[in-house]
Amino acid sequence: MTKTLLVTGAAGFIGAHAAAALAADGWRVVGCDNFNSYYNPRLKHDRVAALLSPLGVPCEALDISDAAAVNALFDKHQPTHVLNLAAQAGVRYSLVDPAAYVQSNLVGFANVLEACRQHAVQHLAYASSSSVYGARNQTPFREDDETRQPTSLYAATKIANEAMAYSYSHLFKLPATGLRFFTVYGPWGRPDMAYFSFAQKILAGQPITLFADGLLHRDFTHVADVVESIRRLLNQAAPALGQEVPHTVFNVGNRNPVQVVEFVRLLEAALGHKAIIEFAPMQPGDVPMTCADTTRLQAWTGFEPRTELGEGLKGFARWLEQWEKGAAVAP
Repeated sequence: MTKTLLVTGAAGFIGAHAAAALAADGWRVVGCDNFNSYYNPRLKHDRVAALLSPLGVPCEALDISDAAAVNALFDKHQPTHVLNLAAQAGVRYSLVDPAAYVQSNLVGFANVLEACRQHAVQHLAYASSSSVYGARNQTPFREDDETRQPTSLYAATKIANEAMAYSYSHLFKLPATGLRFFTVYGPWGRPDMAYFSFAQKILAGQPITLFADGLLHRDFTHVADVVESIRRLLNQAAPALGQEVPHTVFNVGNRNPVQVVEFVRLLEAALGHKAIIEFAPMQPGDVPMTCADTTRLQAWTGFEPRTELGEGLKGFARWLEQWEKGAAVAP
């Protein structure tokens, strides 16, 4: 029987890469995305044209907060597996438009969970975030650490997603896997993320702002490593690590946090341009450090992300140059 995978947020950064990789693996992949204007929709359409269309992966325009539309999509495609990546992203934007996070991350995710239950989906994998750990000082972050002190509404919605998925796993035995992503970067990325916006400003000769005087540490994880983790985790749901409830969360990170000022030096080298740097205080919602313990991921899949940041940024710089020339190039 052919496995059918529904990828929500398939025109997004991770979604497009994952949908393409799994289609190339032989899955029957269908996608959906709301193509909103949180950032330039051109990039989303370019991802579809470059990564999905050549593989015959459809990407329907749909908002997961519309329950009737979600149910109709499941009825139409009858997915055996679901990769839920649709969400309102961004920590700082959650201070500006909290309602968008409630609709997409809470209402939308509830709709996906219920559709999975109604259609007897074999495995749901869904995006969580390293932000669930809050402003922790003890590193690395482990999946069993407490996650009860979110520093942003975005983080709170991701904690809620994990609780919601766990409840469906408990009540209806829905196999579900939460993916706690750590600062994903790479080609076809999101312009609202620091590495992307910094690169554009550096190339344009504009100043960049480093919050907390550039002393924050981030666990930068290349999108290719994220996709490989998804491929391995999606194929076989973890058996709740010995528990009765078929729900497990995994850190997906590089386990090598880099100080932001050092990150900028590597980005300068990749771009071949110097940055004009301005420093500013730490912003509300930010955390001082992220660092993933990937022991659980490696034990279950035999894989752990290891792309070196400098090399990953070089690949991103090459892609950015082509994309800004107007070419919808493959990564």
